[in-house]
Amino acid sequence: MTLIMGVLNVTPDSFSDGGRWASTDAAIEHGLRLVAQGADIVDVGGESTRPGATRVSPPDERSRVIPVITALARQGVRISVDTLNADTAHAAVAAGASIINDVSGGLADPLMAAVAARSGCTYVAMHWRGHAQEMGSRAEYGNVVADVHAELAARVVVLTSAGVKRSDLVLDPGLGFAKRADHDWELLANLAAFDDLGLPMMVGASRKRFVAAVLPADASVLSRDLPTAVISVLAAQAGAWAVRVHDVSATRTAFNVLARVAAARQPGARDDSAGHDA
Repeated sequence: MTLIMGVLNVTPDSFSDGGRWASTDAAIEHGLRLVAQGADIVDVGGESTRPGATRVSPPDERSRVIPVITALARQGVRISVDTLNADTAHAAVAAGASIINDVSGGLADPLMAAVAARSGCTYVAMHWRGHAQEMGSRAEYGNVVADVHAELAARVVVLTSAGVKRSDLVLDPGLGFAKRADHDWELLANLAAFDDLGLPMMVGASRKRFVAAVLPADASVLSRDLPTAVISVLAAQAGAWAVRVHDVSATRTAFNVLARVAAARQPGARDDSAGHDA
């Protein structure tokens, strides 16, 4: 079953909900709300990685996320820390995080692989070509599926050579990161091309710019939640380990529908509990 990772941005400048959960108390409350809505994992991040975002110092990042991670972990929430800084990852694991979600796949901080290896946590390595200020200029591919596949495969070699266990690795194709919209759609259409890497995949499409292509030109960012839920179903059908989303409730409902359909396909399955329409 594909897991739902709920996004918790403890930042003032996220592209879709910047500032809403910037205070520790508001972030903790929202994290618990995400779990109540059906999140399996809460992904706590203290630095926006949207295109053009300004970097945050690791100490500032830690001051944002560690109190939130500590409080949520004490209440039994499964926590992922969204960071590309090794020191923040180390502190987050000590505070109770069990997943390190690194959008740089270990490229931004040369110490990250060692931290991930020592932690024994699940390590999500995303396809990445540069920081927010520069990634737009690096969205050049001969064949985006083949190139992303090759670059992720190379990261797996580096990470496992540094001591990260294959059994702890999850890969992410990096939708929206150094990608144009057509690249994102092509990657989504070809998730099966990554199966031969033999590792779980996470898909993070939530509210990203390319999703706007299926909406009216004046649609709000929040309007992207419905197509995101559809993408989440497609990712689940492709065997994704997890989807990372802002609107947990919509994705949980979509997954409930998927589960009912799958159950109904079982030989002899029957459910009369819903009754019949008049």
